[in-house]
Amino acid sequence: MPGLQTPTVSTLFTELGADLSAFPASDHFTSWLGVCPDNRISGGKVLSVKTRHVKHRVAQALRLAAQSLSAARRCSDASSAALRAKLGAPKAITATAHKLARIIYHLLTTHEPYDETRLAQAEQDHRQRTESRLRSQARALGFQLVPANSGREPSFLKAVTK
Repeated sequence: MPGLQTPTVSTLFTELGADLSAFPASDHFTSWLGVCPDNRISGGKVLSVKTRHVKHRVAQALRLAAQSLSAARRCSDASSAALRAKLGAPKAITATAHKLARIIYHLLTTHEPYDETRLAQAEQDHRQRTESRLRSQARALGFQLVPANSGREPSFLKAVTK
């Protein structure tokens, strides 16, 4: 799994073990770790949505793994980069740690192997949506996008070389 090195995995298994049956759902697990938002509501008014301050070795290991993912700028973790741009580095690291905790919970409870092809498919779908959006924006402005690897020479270069 991307972002998890041997020390992180050994910390996870030392602190948690392989049995997460104490947690009925991943929501309970991530709340116990303190990597999910803690919505404090009083009288229908949201007072705070910050994460709880929990000193837990597993949460620290997951945050470290999330930070290494964002520092390595892996192409498979495009959501981490988007969160970093939107929320800032500390909140993005916590959000990525939350995502890693949900994935780990799923892997340990279902005993399924990690499948990176799902991540690659999601990345490919995101690229197609982005390309479609850019093409429609260019069309609305009166332009036409030409792929860089098409082998065709741009028209302004033909005009210059003649």
